[in-house]
Amino acid sequence: MSKPVPPDPATDSLPIGVIALLSACNFVIGMGAFVVIGMVPLLATDLEVSTAAAGGAMTAYALAYAVLSPILVSLTGRIGRRRVLAAGMALFALGALGTALAANVTLLYLARGLCAAGAGIVTPVGAAVVAALAPQKMQGKAISAFYFGLTLSQALGVPIGGWIAFTFGWRAAFWIVLALAILSAALIWVRVPAGLRFTPVSLGDLGRALRDRVIMGAVLFTASFLAAIYVLYTYLAPLLEHTMGFGRDGITLVLLAFGAGAVVGNLIGGILTDRLGSVASLVLLCLGQIVLMPVFSGMPIAPSLLLLLTFVWSVFGWSFMAPQQVRLMQLAPSLAGVVLALNAAAIYIGTATGAALGGQVLALGDVTWLGAAAGVCALGALGHLLWSHRAANLRAARQSNFQSAGTKL
Repeated sequence: MSKPVPPDPATDSLPIGVIALLSACNFVIGMGAFVVIGMVPLLATDLEVSTAAAGGAMTAYALAYAVLSPILVSLTGRIGRRRVLAAGMALFALGALGTALAANVTLLYLARGLCAAGAGIVTPVGAAVVAALAPQKMQGKAISAFYFGLTLSQALGVPIGGWIAFTFGWRAAFWIVLALAILSAALIWVRVPAGLRFTPVSLGDLGRALRDRVIMGAVLFTASFLAAIYVLYTYLAPLLEHTMGFGRDGITLVLLAFGAGAVVGNLIGGILTDRLGSVASLVLLCLGQIVLMPVFSGMPIAPSLLLLLTFVWSVFGWSFMAPQQVRLMQLAPSLAGVVLALNAAAIYIGTATGAALGGQVLALGDVTWLGAAAGVCALGALGHLLWSHRAANLRAARQSNFQSAGTKL
């Protein structure tokens, strides 16, 4: 949780090489984080645990990220950014090694937590480095390019990793993640400039945001929206196995459709926000989830229809971040850095919550219940959004009335 004190750039051009490298690191992190989605049945079989317990590998990662990321970023605030990034990537590599060697589900969870600790350093610090190196007028473009790697990991890294897992065993996918992480750490040390200065964000600012019910209500909508999606997405592979009879190739194809939707959604989210406004866009996306996800409980359906459904579902899901971030910055402009850091933690709280809720659905019922349960959770997210928006409007109205009364006096 730090904000950069950018050096004076010598030119008005973006440092393309550094941004591309850090975006590639985000790709490796995204692949390592979410590749579990495509191999849940393999984990369950190999480690001799239930499907829900295997899906808990995603929950363990998400919880560790949410808790450790703000702490580790704060603790390393006075260390050179290149050292922090390289160390974070090395920590992620160590977690990938532990995952590949995990002999039981407990060791798997611990290794996934180690991966999350490394990722929780690299992604936020990498974003700050990109912002520091980019000219002021091009920071938005630079940040967008940085996060493109994370989006691309959904489109390519996750399905490719799933294919490798089904073809050569799930451990093989993590050996590849390990190799990519080690290479990334080495390149960071060579390519990222030394001596970047950062000013730590005040803990008082963080405390103010945490105590503000309106701000935290808005931030936690991120968790409720994503939790609804991950009720279904975490266990998509076993759902496809059970209802569609899909194996390696079928699951990989569906994950590719989801990844393509993620790329498109990342672009559409900004357009929706500019045209409809942030809150109206978020209402539309919630409605889309409420309608789309229960359809998965009606499978089997035609494979072509399933691919279209998955693509559209992903577009609605990945269009979320742009309007939500704009909404938060508009709600608390003076605390934007802190609020967006909390929003990043809320992403993984939502991921963990959704995976855990999906596990409970499997424990209480059948895998075919997942879509309907996710739709109900999306309805709850819509209620959360409307309540949060109303609370923000009421406070704005009170502040306006107070200012008007002061002017009259």
